[in-house]
Amino acid sequence: MGAPSPHDWWRGGVIYQVYPRSFADSNGDGIGDLPGVTARLEHIARLGADAVWLSPFFTSPQKDFGYDVSDYRGVDPMFGTLADFDALVACAHALGLKVMIDQVLSHTSDQHAWFAESRASRDNPKADWYVWADAKHDGTPPNNWLSVFGGSAWQWDTRRCQYYLHNFLTSQPDLNVLNPVVQDALLAEMRFWLDRGVDGYRLDAINFCCHDAQLRDNPGRGAPAHVDPTAPAANPYSWQIHEFDKSRPEALDFLRRLRTLVDEYPGAAMVGEIGDERGLALMAAYTGGGDKLHMAYCFDLLGPQYDAGYLHALLAQSLDTLGDGWPCWAISNHDCVRVATRWGGTQPDPALLRQAAALLLTLRGSACIYQGEELGLPEADIALKDLQDPYGITMWPEFKGRDGCRTPMAWQADAPDLGFGSGAARPWLPLDGAHRTLAADRQWADDGALLHHYRRLLQWRRTQPALRQGAMVLLPRQGQVLAFERAHAGQRLLCVFNLGTQSARYALPDGGWTPDADAPAQPPGLRSGQDALLLAPHGTAFLTLPPQI
Repeated sequence: MGAPSPHDWWRGGVIYQVYPRSFADSNGDGIGDLPGVTARLEHIARLGADAVWLSPFFTSPQKDFGYDVSDYRGVDPMFGTLADFDALVACAHALGLKVMIDQVLSHTSDQHAWFAESRASRDNPKADWYVWADAKHDGTPPNNWLSVFGGSAWQWDTRRCQYYLHNFLTSQPDLNVLNPVVQDALLAEMRFWLDRGVDGYRLDAINFCCHDAQLRDNPGRGAPAHVDPTAPAANPYSWQIHEFDKSRPEALDFLRRLRTLVDEYPGAAMVGEIGDERGLALMAAYTGGGDKLHMAYCFDLLGPQYDAGYLHALLAQSLDTLGDGWPCWAISNHDCVRVATRWGGTQPDPALLRQAAALLLTLRGSACIYQGEELGLPEADIALKDLQDPYGITMWPEFKGRDGCRTPMAWQADAPDLGFGSGAARPWLPLDGAHRTLAADRQWADDGALLHHYRRLLQWRRTQPALRQGAMVLLPRQGQVLAFERAHAGQRLLCVFNLGTQSARYALPDGGWTPDADAPAQPPGLRSGQDALLLAPHGTAFLTLPPQI
């Protein structure tokens, strides 16, 4: 079998997520920007990622920190200029990095020119570009749909004397993507950036792009008896079965149109975010068949559960469900508690963080690494007076929002602002003192640091076709030990993880095996011929198996 096409870099690729506000501040105003990102791209290239995903930098009133776009083609002045963006792309490409940008297709800002025209009357050319509906006879909203950020998903507008739909903030009206003219407009916005040299898109909340045209009520279910990864328990959003307000089959035709566009640009790829309890099933629908998204991720590894029973069931379901679809796994991002705290608690075991990295980077699929994950940064504790996230402000104190994972990146241990900027202005979120000893400069200087563990994993992964492209066979669980085999073109690799806090014994399969000499984090004293592995708490092993005849 020949080498994969360079256009298929995304299949098994590793994407590093940059949250620009918090990555690096080049002009001393306390907010990260595009020149700051450009200046720090070498860190990402040296780590070994294939691509950079930039969270939104578009013109925006910043009510939801850029996920409320008022001009899809403009760079918000706080982040720089189009020339700064072009320079970033050129620098990334020179370093061998692809550039993927966030695209928000389900909604805009209420300050977008499209919405200004749409809300002006019921008969203007863009009157049906957003989701408008009449009130019920008693003046209440047209149905029971709820906003992710709290309260009704409907907001009254006095100009049209109608309600408009907003799945998130009231200042984020939902586009009527069922309208083909709206689809045409969104495709044109995407083409603008593809022509400018981007290598693809991360599609925000893509399963929210279509709604039920009949506006039927969602079924209720009461307080959920289990953890809903898409909403905290304190949020009544999780009390509904979201059958009609999102994740509609009508979205599939729109995704096919997106793929047709992106396929005009060889090597460009799309990864979709799917916020739904049925995440794996939607991933299969959205990525299967080779005519929609290239890959997608859901929230199943972004919750608090990290044990062999949960992970074995999740991986079994993924193998049963995904078919020819392609997952993109993530264990942290800009919307959830950092993995060091979420899985490791207040004093995370360094072995757990190394194991989490190894697990992420050996699963079948592609992977996303969120900025600072490679440093093991814990979640920052933000006081209410410093909170910026409207979601957290609404849901305080049971849910503190997303600011704790968005604090400035720790670059230099001895710099007053951790090297985030010049120190001329206070950063937009407080610095976390616990990040100082974990700063990138110290970890680059320490060959035993977590950062170098990530670097070695990424370097090793590049040399393993079984990891980037191969099939996966999940083996029976042995207590708290999870194991699976990855195989491709004759190469077979056995990956074994003791997910428990106690030492564990894992019985090895017959047939001969050898330790993978290049794999990071092997158990000490591992020798061929043993009939079992003895794994320390959160210990990991990678074994080469003989080819199957």
